[in-house]
Formats: sequence, C-alpha cells, structure tokens
Amino acid sequence: MPQLIVLGVQDRDTADRALEIGAELDKRELLHLSDAAYAYQDGKGRPRIHQTVNTTGMGAAGGALWGTLIGLIFLNPVLGLAVGAATGAVAGKLTDIGIDDDMIRQIGSELEGGRCAVFLLADVETADRVVEAFKPLDPTVIQTNLSKENEEELVEALRS
Repeated sequence: MPQLIVLGVQDRDTADRALEIGAELDKRELLHLSDAAYAYQDGKGRPRIHQTVNTTGMGAAGGALWGTLIGLIFLNPVLGLAVGAATGAVAGKLTDIGIDDDMIRQIGSELEGGRCAVFLLADVETADRVVEAFKPLDPTVIQTNLSKENEEELVEALRS
C-alpha cells in the first residue's frame, strides 16, 4: 500500500528538485511513485498546486481518440474528434487520482515565507536510500500516513 509523505522545503526550486529525485528513485526502483505534487502560495497568498500527472491532457487525448472512432462510424470524424476531445478534457479536469487535491490546497494555504509542501504517494522499497537522497534538500516532515513509530524514525533520519 502506498504511503503518503508530505515534506516542507524552502522554495519552488527545491520542490522541483524533490520531484526530480522522486522520479529518479522511481526509475532506479528504490520506490514506486504513484503520484507526486507540490503546493505553494502565489504572490496574492492563494495556494497553487503543481501536479506531475495532467489529467486534463490525458482526458483530452483519450476523448479525441474515442471521438474520432465514433465519428468514423457516423461518417463525421472531425466533429467526433472535437466533441471527444472536449468531453475528455472536461472528464479529465474533474478526475482526481492519487493525492487528494483538497488536502494539497489546505496544506498549501498554511505555508509561509515562500515555502513549499512536496507530496509523495509511493511504495518505498529501500527507506534508507530514499532518505539519503532527500536529505540534502533539508526537508521537514509535515504529514504522513505512516505509523507514529515509523514517522518518528523518518523525522530523525532526515535530521541527522
């Protein structure tokens, strides 16, 4: 079962680096990343979310494919493509997979001083190597769904 770990980092550049580290660890099969994102506040203090999975784009592509196929059946592939892409984009926009967007926004609204919250939903295979990879970013643990004991171990490992 994937664990959710939310790390606080200094800024958006560090958050981008954290997502790159997560992707690299996933490629090396040290963890299996299901979803990742980060939250920050814009210049007006509103929480913003940077997602790694674009459900709108995926929905539009799938809708365009199905719309074209249906359009071919009814001898109007261009109309089918347009309707399918629009329908797929709307469906993709309304789809929430992985980490709950409301939780991301809520934590993002509590950030101060340009800080970011990095959200990782992953199955961790080798915890010690994953912790070592993230340690240079000097993150703080904001929230996890780990057991209390495992969360305390994570906090200590990132401090030392």
